[in-house]
Amino acid sequence: MKYASPQRLEDIAEIISAKFVGPADFEVLGQNEIHVVEPGDIVFVDHPKYYDKALESAATIVLINKEVECPDGKALLISDDPFRDFNTLTKHFSPFIASTANIDPSAIIGEGTVVQPGAVIGANVVVGKDCIIHANAVINYNCVVGDRCIIHSNVVVGAEAFYYKRREEGYDKLLSGGRAILENDVELGAGTTIDRGVSGDTTIKRGTKIDNLCHVGHDTIVGEDCLFAAHTGIAGCTVVGNSVTLWGRVGVSSGLHIGDKAVVLACSCISKSLEGNKTYFGTPAEEARGKWKELAAIRQLPDALKKLKDLS
Repeated sequence: MKYASPQRLEDIAEIISAKFVGPADFEVLGQNEIHVVEPGDIVFVDHPKYYDKALESAATIVLINKEVECPDGKALLISDDPFRDFNTLTKHFSPFIASTANIDPSAIIGEGTVVQPGAVIGANVVVGKDCIIHANAVINYNCVVGDRCIIHSNVVVGAEAFYYKRREEGYDKLLSGGRAILENDVELGAGTTIDRGVSGDTTIKRGTKIDNLCHVGHDTIVGEDCLFAAHTGIAGCTVVGNSVTLWGRVGVSSGLHIGDKAVVLACSCISKSLEGNKTYFGTPAEEARGKWKELAAIRQLPDALKKLKDLS
């Protein structure tokens, strides 16, 4: 998430009442999670296991809960609760925007686009040309829809991320300051949900078609011309290549990469990254040809055991 204009380190520290290490006028351009940080970004870290990763990342400002040596060319924000303060910055720079009407006056709707009764188009939303937004679909604030998209009933574009920190008093939610973006010619089936990014963008690229009752988690990038059948669920921070096919009820864990033109057969669960140009099946998903051989071998086990028993 980039700020509307560059900020000073001292001013950021004042917003969250934190001590800072570095020049007061050190430039801050935005904030992001560790997997998408760029120079000028703030990244937060609150566990010793990840201190080095955060300090060595591309981020140039580290929001951290321990006084450590500041790497050259970087700055620190010292906080007793980086998770809380990252949320404070999200609220400050990318707050929730309530709609004032079914189609917010600030929304931009392209020529030839049809918005059916009951649909909600939030504040600052941009919808391209020649789209169809069916009844009761929701496109939440700040989200972007390209040209010639079809969004069926009860779709939600830009729901908040499922991201929590466990505390003694219960779960603390990490707020979502990013967007959800649909590129041109995307179709979303009825009841499908696309979460917005926590600090970046969740993106569905050109030409991808997603069936009913699917889910795409926060900060995930789905490539061009993909096909996802019903009940497919993709966790956050995953990258799906171009022309990938996920058949019904496929589940994908977070932070993975699925290569171009991979095909994953129905009811499979993906727990590790997959190479492209192959077909996969099973739980955990493995190359289908090998998996079928395993299943065939398992079917032969009773006969093999019986033969061994007879020989003995």
